[in-house]
Amino acid sequence: MDMNSAHIAVIGAGAWGIALAIQAARAGAHVHLWARQPETLSPRRTLPRLPDAVLPERITLSADMPTHADAILLAVPTQHLRAVCTRVPPIAPMIACCKGVELSTDMLPCAIMAQIHPTVAHGVLSGPNFAHEIAHGLPAAAVLACASATQARTLADLLTTPSFRLYASNDPTGVQVGGAAKNVIAIAAGATIGAGLGENARAALITRSLAELGRLSHALGGQAETLSGLAGIGDLLLTCTGAASRNYTLGLALGRGETLEQALAQGGGVVEGVTTAPALLDLARGRGVSVPVIETVALVLSGAIDLHAARTRLMNRPVGQEFGIPT
Repeated sequence: MDMNSAHIAVIGAGAWGIALAIQAARAGAHVHLWARQPETLSPRRTLPRLPDAVLPERITLSADMPTHADAILLAVPTQHLRAVCTRVPPIAPMIACCKGVELSTDMLPCAIMAQIHPTVAHGVLSGPNFAHEIAHGLPAAAVLACASATQARTLADLLTTPSFRLYASNDPTGVQVGGAAKNVIAIAAGATIGAGLGENARAALITRSLAELGRLSHALGGQAETLSGLAGIGDLLLTCTGAASRNYTLGLALGRGETLEQALAQGGGVVEGVTTAPALLDLARGRGVSVPVIETVALVLSGAIDLHAARTRLMNRPVGQEFGIPT
């Protein structure tokens, strides 16, 4: 396919949707950017959700769904994906650019899309990416996964540029598990630092979380090794340490003694980890997978335990081998 003639639809004009639209235009595509509410570009061609990012002329902003595309990127919150997906015409492969689990069904994004539009290919894009950095062309990498590795490479090439390297994967399940769980782990990492437990504790938390994500991915039919890549450890490193992470910031506030309501009131945008924690826990329990960090975060967020009890709960677990047996 001639990349300069590609047409890409981006569904959702939030910060991530805007960044993806700019990246697609940077890669040479003509872009249809759909906004749920009628939006008006400023004289500088900017939008409120990412006011410093100028939209190239290749991007057309519209409140109408696309009628033609070579790929459709769905950049809406996971809890709204189903409702939006029913409005998207099945005219091209659909790529989930959201991270999480649908709370009402415990379904991952690709499963939601496949249920609504079974006749088109589906994939997921994930990685250690902050929207504002992608929009400004700073160096970054991500992974695009489909059941078919060939399909994944074809779609990844539509967005790849020298500043944004997209790797292909045939493990959409593992990529989705990493993308969903990193938000939950980021809340725990932020709470660790906010409570003054130290950098050692945060490093241990992130590393042990990676082990449980590998177990969960494997149980769901994915590959544990996927969690050693961009959608796993890469995204964990960014989200569990970056000041621009909403989930990490919420965790910091909880660690400093604020209530969940107070912490949510301070932030802007969706904090996916709050709804993802109980959904991931349901998935893990249904398959008999031990996920102590995810379970502890879910208990803290529900008000069942406080941070002191959370620390005790994790640190008093039996000590086993690091590899080879479940712990």
